[in-house]
Amino acid sequence: MDVRYLGHSSFIINFGGKSLVFDPFINDPAINIDEIKADYLMLSHGHMDHIRDAEQILKNNPACVVISNYEIASYFAEKKYKVHHLNHGGKFSFDFGTVKYVNSIHSSSFGDGSYAGNPGGFVIWNETDCFYFSGDTALTLDMKLIPMTCPPLSFSIFPLGDNFTMGYEDAVLAAEFVECKKIIGCHYDTFDIIKMDRLKALEAFKSKNLQLLLPAVGETLSI
Repeated sequence: MDVRYLGHSSFIINFGGKSLVFDPFINDPAINIDEIKADYLMLSHGHMDHIRDAEQILKNNPACVVISNYEIASYFAEKKYKVHHLNHGGKFSFDFGTVKYVNSIHSSSFGDGSYAGNPGGFVIWNETDCFYFSGDTALTLDMKLIPMTCPPLSFSIFPLGDNFTMGYEDAVLAAEFVECKKIIGCHYDTFDIIKMDRLKALEAFKSKNLQLLLPAVGETLSI
């Protein structure tokens, strides 16, 4: 499985023969948004730094399907894009695998301040692999439900930058809660207020026998 980091909380993950794009906010010249190929667009919540570039990707990929909560999916459906509505605790089987929409602790609104539904994360699996994209979240005991209700995780993607989300210290606990040894970090260093000490973050995970991966923008990880 290839996981390409697009910056901030944005990723392209090739899974089940399909290209899944997560929370597109492209702000690095290393990434050409017009070259992004997407079969599905996974949106965790409505904040600008997670959906700003969604519409451009959808225009460039007319067959792409938005997967998100009811309010966000409805927002894009009104713009005549293809969507699939999910809500918390629900799952659905797509042609690439199963997607379950799980809780996150955060806020969610569109750029004009209107309601964008409750934020969430995605657990996605097929016959061979399973991963968790948490979206923006605080540490929450709800994470302990994931290994009880989903297959074992190959990796998880967590925000690390603190202030708006959990910091790396809480992300270590989150990794233990979801019983996942391999973590990919995101949502750090984009803005001054979420600057992170990478060395301390790496050491914190290593001290618990966990692997923390901090890819460069544009880097592809093979997992």
